[in-house]
Amino acid sequence: MLHGGVIAYPTEGCFGFGCNPLDTDAVKRILAIKRRHFSKGLILISDRLDRLRPYFANLPDSTREDILASWPGPVTWLLPARRSVPREVRGVHDSIAVRVSRHPVVRMLCRKAEMAIVSTSANRASLTPHRSLASVLEEFADEVDGVVEGRIGQRRSPSVIRDGRDGRYIR
Repeated sequence: MLHGGVIAYPTEGCFGFGCNPLDTDAVKRILAIKRRHFSKGLILISDRLDRLRPYFANLPDSTREDILASWPGPVTWLLPARRSVPREVRGVHDSIAVRVSRHPVVRMLCRKAEMAIVSTSANRASLTPHRSLASVLEEFADEVDGVVEGRIGQRRSPSVIRDGRDGRYIR
């Protein structure tokens, strides 16, 4: 992952694809694997808030308390993106989707890599995300550079997404 790799790894509710968010070639590979258009944007996750700070401009005063209270946890927030965030990551938006995860494998990956990572479900666009290592390997073994073993969390649905400007629920 540190050298342009794309990995599959367990998250709170399914396996995900991840890479260094500043490596646009790796991000493009994830989008190609998923057959997903860049315009939608991707989520960045981390073990700590400070690893996400380079990607967003600020925590809005109106929602700061709610954001901080929800992390670590399964709530993704849309925050104003810094101009330096690659368009392959933020899509056509002026915001960036970020989350501080509680999942032990995600936390370990971010700690070892010393960075936030891209997180998007391990599946082709609009198909059901993979929930087992075996199914990820069956479909994507030749398309990813590595797979991290581990169990997915207890969630049965994707993370909640909220707008950091007003707290509104998006998903």
